[in-house]
Amino acid sequence: MKANILKTVAMGMMMLSLWSCKKDEDRVLSDASPAGTLAASATSVNLNIAAGDATAVTFTYPIATVTGYPVPVTSTLQFDLKGNNFRTAKETVVTTTTYSATVAELNKMMLSLGATIGAPAEMEVRLKSAPAPNVPTYSNVITISGTPYLASTWLYVPGDYINWDFANADSLISLTGNGVYVGIINMPADKLGFKVTTKKSWDSGLAYGDGGGDAVSSDGGAGNLNAGTPGLKKITVDLNKGTYKIENADSWGLVGDATPGGWDNDTDLKFINDGTGLWKLTANLKVGKYKFRMNDTWDVNLGVKEGKFVKGGDDISLSEAGNYTISLDPAEPTYTIVKN
Repeated sequence: MKANILKTVAMGMMMLSLWSCKKDEDRVLSDASPAGTLAASATSVNLNIAAGDATAVTFTYPIATVTGYPVPVTSTLQFDLKGNNFRTAKETVVTTTTYSATVAELNKMMLSLGATIGAPAEMEVRLKSAPAPNVPTYSNVITISGTPYLASTWLYVPGDYINWDFANADSLISLTGNGVYVGIINMPADKLGFKVTTKKSWDSGLAYGDGGGDAVSSDGGAGNLNAGTPGLKKITVDLNKGTYKIENADSWGLVGDATPGGWDNDTDLKFINDGTGLWKLTANLKVGKYKFRMNDTWDVNLGVKEGKFVKGGDDISLSEAGNYTISLDPAEPTYTIVKN
């Protein structure tokens, strides 16, 4: 009798366990709606700097909803250049059912994705909804076309290297106006201190000095930034993060019997901090030959071969003496030489 009772209790426990498992399987824990349809007020936009604050396009879309157990859902608009399949997409988190981008914002987005200033570009946009990182859903894709414009902003660099004379201060450039400024400046020995300013004057704007570590500070008591060692320096200031970085930069010079220094001493070109990537020099040249070389060595040099300007090419001939302005773009590479 006792054995029968125990069997009955055990069977009951098993049935209860199976019933509980069945209930757990049937219960809906959470259900997030997929990304809905994305719409845009325009698909072709006129980008121009004069209308930077005007609305270029307004996107509309539904915000994801959740039923059952609540889980966080993130909705973002993804942007990438057409053809990239959103591999390098930039995202903007959205919390309402519309998002309006100004002309300046859309221009900045296109440039940050790699579009070329002055060249027509197409950018794809889609809505991403993700209740968890591994289960995102995506809307339809809309293509926005436009021609981005130059939206550069500058910081100025007064310092020991120009005896703190603002009239001669060099600059750092943010080509897309994204708050990250870069420039290459020559810092002579014993003239390594400098500051970074938003205006070419002490009377207005902000002046940034050393905030400790790799930080910049606009506190009036902040000391000078310091290049550390003499030479050509690549200076990067990120005002978004409040940081700076100083790195050694490659140099380019003109060498040859047509140049002031002959074949033994380079006549240095100056990097122009205007976003063009050009190095320039104005100098008196003689009849003879010359080449361009990097870092005062022959490891990397540029000359001509079969009518093309190439690495390791032959000497370039100059048939007429005079004062010349030379521009070099080593990235292409290309150069121009104009008699003044």
